[in-house]
Amino acid sequence: MKAMILAAGLGTRMRPLTLNTPKPLLQVGGKCLIEYHIERLVAAGVTDIVINHAWLGEQIEAYLGDGARYGAHIRYSAESEPLETGGGIRKALPLLCGRDKSAFLVLNGDLFSTQPLLPLLQQCPPPGGAHLVLTENPSWHPEGDFALSEQGQVSAEGASRLTFSGISVLTPELFAGVDATAFALAPLLREAMAQGRVTGSRLDGYWEDVGTPDRLRALDQRLSAGTI
Repeated sequence: MKAMILAAGLGTRMRPLTLNTPKPLLQVGGKCLIEYHIERLVAAGVTDIVINHAWLGEQIEAYLGDGARYGAHIRYSAESEPLETGGGIRKALPLLCGRDKSAFLVLNGDLFSTQPLLPLLQQCPPPGGAHLVLTENPSWHPEGDFALSEQGQVSAEGASRLTFSGISVLTPELFAGVDATAFALAPLLREAMAQGRVTGSRLDGYWEDVGTPDRLRALDQRLSAGTI
C-alpha cells in the first residue's frame, strides 16, 4: 500500500510561525512534524510516499529530498492553486494508484499520532469506499464529525459521534465522477456513507491536531518530557 501525506495547507492558524516555514516543517521534540509520519510509515513497511504541497512547498522538497535517508521513496504533487483536501488527493492519484486501483493510506500533515499503522494496511474498503480512524472529541470540537456503529460502519448522523482523526484508507473510485478541480473530501465521504461503503475504527494511542501555536508548544513539551 502507498501513502499520501497532506501538506498543502497555508497554516493560517499557526501564524506567525508559518509565515516563512511551511507547517509540516515546524519542529516538536527536536524533529519536524512530517518526519514523524515518514518514520512511522517506513516502520510499518510503507516506503512509497506521496506528499502534496503548495505554500512554501519548495522548502519541503529541499528538506526531505527523495526520502532515501528515511528509507523511503518520496514523490511530490505540487499545487499552484488551493485544491482543498479532495482536489489535492485526486490530483495525486496517478502517483498513488496503478492499474490495479489499490486503496491507499492518507495522513493529514498537521497531526501527531501514535496510532499503529500496520493494522490499517489490512483494510480493504469496497470500490468507492473508505476506512476512517475516529477519535474521541477534543474540547475544541465537542460535536464530532461522524458516528461509528458497533459493527464498524460509519454514518454521517448518529447519537455517538466521534472526530475524524485525519487518518484514513481511501479507494481511488471515491473520486470518480467529480468534475471540480478544488473540492473538499467530506462530501464524498458522506455520499459513500449513505451507500454503506465507509467503515471505521477507534484510534489506538495518542492523537493531537497540531493546529495552533499553543498546541504545538504543548506537544513539544510532552515529547521533550517523554510523556508520549
